[in-house]
Amino acid sequence: MSSRFPYMGPPLLSHGFRLFFLVAALFAGASVPAWIMIRDGLMEIRGPFLPADWHIHEMIFGYGAAVLAGFLFTAIPNWTGRMPIRGWPLAALALIWLAGRLSVAGLIPLPPAGIMAVDGTFLLAVSLMAVREIVSGRNWRNMLVIGPVFVLLAANLVFHLEAMWNGSADLGRRLGLGVIVFLILLIGGRITPSFTRNWLVQRGENRLPTQVNRFDGICLALTAVALLSWAAAPAKAAGTALIVAGLLQAVRLARWRGFATWRSPLLLMLHAAFAFVPCGLVATGLACWDVLPAAAGLHLLGVGGIGGMTLAVMMRATLGHTGRDLNAGPWLVAAFLGIALAAVLRSALPDAMVFGVTGLELAAASWTLAFGLFIVRAGPWLIGPQAASRKARAVPTPP
Repeated sequence: MSSRFPYMGPPLLSHGFRLFFLVAALFAGASVPAWIMIRDGLMEIRGPFLPADWHIHEMIFGYGAAVLAGFLFTAIPNWTGRMPIRGWPLAALALIWLAGRLSVAGLIPLPPAGIMAVDGTFLLAVSLMAVREIVSGRNWRNMLVIGPVFVLLAANLVFHLEAMWNGSADLGRRLGLGVIVFLILLIGGRITPSFTRNWLVQRGENRLPTQVNRFDGICLALTAVALLSWAAAPAKAAGTALIVAGLLQAVRLARWRGFATWRSPLLLMLHAAFAFVPCGLVATGLACWDVLPAAAGLHLLGVGGIGGMTLAVMMRATLGHTGRDLNAGPWLVAAFLGIALAAVLRSALPDAMVFGVTGLELAAASWTLAFGLFIVRAGPWLIGPQAASRKARAVPTPP
């Protein structure tokens, strides 16, 4: 759709994915080394949270919320046919996000209630702006994606209130993680089979992924119940529900012909990242039965599922929306492998020693290197103009 007034500002502010994918990647690459330094006593934060709570909060409501904003403000114009939000509204939104990160780290001197207000403003603004665009475009079916964003906002407020009242956040941690995991299953479960189907059709394949149907809806509904039950009380009943949900999501993934995409690393990444989620759900369920440590499942979900899927989506959207071929190349493939390695090391071998370095520290280094590779390779594309040699190709988002 064209505009009466063509956008003449900097490319970075022309689409949501450019600004928010860049700041999310920069934040992801910087915050994990900071967390290791805080854990080792080499750095101190003076915000409202305990160090572990700060790390968890910023991965969910800092990094995760920024990627979500970038995705929504890029996908919604495809859903509605309206012009994207760009220019000063995007810049203002990014400044609100930054104020939240600084206040939570204690770098803006505010009382806990003031920090909660500043930090919560970002997701509130994202939610309201997204609702306005969807309502204006009368694209009612995609309102389903916005509901979890409001729940994520509520989880953030709960996180702050728990920290104020109890000193640490438990319900807020689990609820926030659960919402992001659900969004990965919802959005990833739409784009992964759709992109795979399109690619296989172009190659003349007859065996195609199963289209989204009632089974997917049942899986999502049961997983949402399992995640909410676990967030409320991580007991054995919730653990059983998570195990069932994980197995259902594994069946769902198996219907999408992921192994047929081995010639397309960008597609294979989506399938591999999605696979971490059922593994993480089952492992978290087993932790409720005291079979596995809780950290194993949580990091399969957080590092592998959320980190892997968001990075894969950022890669694909950046390539497609800046007019480049959908070809990952060695740098971006290495970046995704770094996330996968970080997930395995942090979940399975956190205390293993390799040349005097723990598995946890190696996982942190692998995560940081992965986002560093993405920034070095894709950063110039996000900041610069559309590729001059090709007509810009949007990456369609399934309706």
